Amino acid sequence: MEKFIEYLQEAQKIIRVSDHLIYVSYPLIKDKKILLRVIEELKKAIAFCINAILQHDYLYKRVELSKNTKTNMQTFITKSAPKYSISREEIKKILGLFELVEKHRQSAMEFLKDGKVVILSQNMSSESLSTEKTKEFLELSKTILRKTQNSLTDGG
Repeated sequence: MEKFIEYLQEAQKIIRVSDHLIYVSYPLIKDKKILLRVIEELKKAIAFCINAILQHDYLYKRVELSKNTKTNMQTFITKSAPKYSISREEIKKILGLFELVEKHRQSAMEFLKDGKVVILSQNMSSESLSTEKTKEFLELSKTILRKTQNSLTDGG
């Protein structure tokens, strides 16, 4: 099976589980770890979609791939995203999600305040994550998956 199809199937599975966590589990449990886990998983799902696009474009010799992930991300943004109808706004949100997950990974401390998860960095700057923001990231990942699937199954 083509690698890009495996990436899409994995992204689909992650998004389905994340949807359940945010709409069913989180309202019952209200544990900040669920929101943090969901954004980590959504980052992974979007990364799978990006990898599927890059693998597909590489297979059809539309792009060159590098061992450097930043270079590949730049290739995706400049060459592949427009072809797959992924807008500048969506790219901005994707980069925002990736940055938020990185801040979470490097954070000194995280706590719940007013229903939001506050992520404190080493230099004590903070970033907050609400349920609404998490749902926006979920919708973004569904949109990216749908656009990727449509483009790849239409013969790309």
